[in-house]
Amino acid sequence: MRVREDAIERPGGRPGVYAVIEKPQAALVVPFDGERLHLVGQWRYTVGRDAWEFPQGALHEVPDAAGEAVARQELLEETGFVPGRLLPLGRFTFAVGMSDQWCDAFLALDLVPGDAQPEPEEEGLLHQRSVTVDEFEVMVRAGEIWDAATIAAWGLAMLDPAARAALGR
Repeated sequence: MRVREDAIERPGGRPGVYAVIEKPQAALVVPFDGERLHLVGQWRYTVGRDAWEFPQGALHEVPDAAGEAVARQELLEETGFVPGRLLPLGRFTFAVGMSDQWCDAFLALDLVPGDAQPEPEEEGLLHQRSVTVDEFEVMVRAGEIWDAATIAAWGLAMLDPAARAALGR
C-alpha cells in the first residue's frame, strides 16, 4: 500500500490536493455450497468491531495477479474451500473517492472443503459462519452485515441470471 498526495486542478480551474491510497488488484468470493453461503468474520480495527464478510483480499506479493487467481487464493486462505467453478460477477472499486483499488467478484460453486490457510496477520482473527441465502439477506437488512464489498458483490450476483439461478433466486 502506498499513500500519495497529488497536486490537481479541479474542473473549475482551482488548484487542489487529492490524497490517493494505492493498493493492488483485489478479489471477493461469494462461496456457495448449493445450500449455504460461507462468511468469514474478522476484527476490523478501523471501526473497532467484528465484521461478517465474504472472503476478499489481494495478493500483495503479486500486485498484478489476475482476479481469478486472487479469488482462489483468498478463498483457500480464509475458508479452506477450493472452488470447482468460479462464475465472474463483475468489478467494483472499494472506495473510489480515496483509493485506486479495483475488486473482481466471483460466485464460487462446487466447493471442495479443506483447512483454512490464513496469512500470518489473519491467524486467530478469522472465524467462519455458514448461512442460508434467506438468512444472509436478513442479516444485511438488519445491519449485521455492513461490509460494502460484500453487499456490492451480492448486488452483482442478484443482477446476474446464472448466479441467481445457482443461488436459487
